Amino acid sequence: MNQFDAILSERLAAIRDQGLYRQLRQIDSPQSSHIEIGGRALLNFSSNDYLGLSNEPVLKEAAIEAVKKFGSGSGASRLICGSVAPHHELEEALAAFKGLEAALTFSTGYAAAVGAISALIGKEDVVVVDKLVHASIVDGARLSGAKLRVFAHNDLNDLEEILRWAEKARDRKRVLIVTESIFSMDGDCAPLREIVELKNKYGAWLMVDEAHATGVYGKNRRGLAEELGVSGDIEVQMGTLGKALGASGGYIAGSRTLIDYLVNRARSFIFSTAPVPAAAAAATAGIRFVESSKGEARRKMLWDRVKEFDSQALSAIIPVIIGNESKAVETAAALWEQKIYVPAIRYPTVARNQARLRITVTAAHKKEDVATFRDILHQLSPQ
Repeated sequence: MNQFDAILSERLAAIRDQGLYRQLRQIDSPQSSHIEIGGRALLNFSSNDYLGLSNEPVLKEAAIEAVKKFGSGSGASRLICGSVAPHHELEEALAAFKGLEAALTFSTGYAAAVGAISALIGKEDVVVVDKLVHASIVDGARLSGAKLRVFAHNDLNDLEEILRWAEKARDRKRVLIVTESIFSMDGDCAPLREIVELKNKYGAWLMVDEAHATGVYGKNRRGLAEELGVSGDIEVQMGTLGKALGASGGYIAGSRTLIDYLVNRARSFIFSTAPVPAAAAAATAGIRFVESSKGEARRKMLWDRVKEFDSQALSAIIPVIIGNESKAVETAAALWEQKIYVPAIRYPTVARNQARLRITVTAAHKKEDVATFRDILHQLSPQ
């Protein structure tokens, strides 16, 4: 073994010793409530496909037609020659769905976060993030060069203290607050109304990631901001084209001026080959589905399954905190033996000693799926 591989092997051994080693598992079936891994049929409670759209016929048909008409790839970045019609159709549909002036799509939600944050603020500014925001938001904040301040999770007093400090720091030009609406690992909700009030009070900007809320909350299923009536008070709305929308990619939505600016300044957009036309067409079909009466019926089905699993749940994300990383891996392995797939979530996805099972319920689950899982989970942890 050469020196390079020897050093990496030592690092991997340390990762294993801490109960943090990960490996890819090949899934040999479509995403659904039931999947197949290595010839083993499993009940899947780990997917973010909340409305069960990733295998919906209308999305697959849209993707197939896009491949037939536009080919398998986009050819270049969108500012060169890769901005094919499906991308524009998707952004028009997305802006209308969100009730905003414009939208811009990215290859991933990660790229959307990093590109938008680093384009909007710089080294003379301040970015304030909730402690539990997604890693992409943290990375975007760091790449921006702005002063990064973190407020305790959903702690409005801590947030205001930081905003008060930023207001006094006259050398700082602009303050951007970034939070999720539904937090990906805990499933709880941000106090968006109160954050908007603080944002307005101190003259800050607000960016909200609706990745886990789009399609699930609000009268028109636009997200938690719509449900709480504050959508028009948020400068930057971020989200995903995966999860409830059933496809892949990320987006930023807001004013026409914001989107025009990001087209010119968001490096993860400018310097990336455009997503394949099929992904854009599938996402558009996903939006159309969510907007329809079928989308509302599917959302109701989701909430029925969620309440059957946990009557107190506020989202489709239901964490079971275990703490110790190795113990979490053992619990996930025990579920695997019972033909239930829920991987252990560990550091750095969550804080050390906060390892957990992150259970996600979807509209694709049947009543008997939920009942089976609840019984097995109770047997493993009878307390």
